[in-house]
Amino acid sequence: MSRLPATTAQLRVLRQSFTQKLLEGEVVAGGFAWTFRWAFDRGELTVEPSLGRALIQDALLRFLLKADYQLEPGGDYAFTVRARF
Repeated sequence: MSRLPATTAQLRVLRQSFTQKLLEGEVVAGGFAWTFRWAFDRGELTVEPSLGRALIQDALLRFLLKADYQLEPGGDYAFTVRARF
């Protein structure tokens, strides 16, 4: 039986604002690096740059929804993406 591909993504929360209902940060995985903005009241996630965005966007949103109240500015987090970059 073959194993599913997996890549570990490293996430850093840079800014969190409850008044603006916004979380901003950086995520790095498989040689790619992105910045993100998550408007958690609307569930809107913006990931830049567009290069490789399709590889990370869905997994990042799932992680943000799951870890929502545990994330803090300055915190470093890791999650697994079921793809090899």
